[in-house]
Amino acid sequence: MAEEIKQVSYYMSAVPNKVGEGAKVLHALKDAGVNLVAALGYQKSARNAEVILVVDAAAPNLAPIAKKVGVVLGKKQKAFLVTGEDRPGAAAELLGKLAGAGINVISFHGIASGLGRYGALVAVEAADSRKAAKALGI
Repeated sequence: MAEEIKQVSYYMSAVPNKVGEGAKVLHALKDAGVNLVAALGYQKSARNAEVILVVDAAAPNLAPIAKKVGVVLGKKQKAFLVTGEDRPGAAAELLGKLAGAGINVISFHGIASGLGRYGALVAVEAADSRKAAKALGI
């Protein structure tokens, strides 16, 4: 089965590295009816963490929602959400298509669902977005 690839939007934010910061943002989005495609969060330093919020490309701007709970989001950026049948080398093949087109990947997050499927979030420089879409067949 071939991969399903679609363009998505994501926002990044630095938040304090303390209990409840991620939950605060996620609850604000939930209360606003936002359906996330993906969410990532990780410690950057002893004091700071980073949150990445991923939504469908057509979703409304998340910045005003996050601002209500004191979180400032970075600008809306584009990425690709890939889902497909999990198999050895799936991520290598995906990134190989982009490398073959001369496109540098600036961020990659992949995960297996445990049900024979995998997902990946792939970001490239904004200037390479159309070229990447073509290389990925969308």
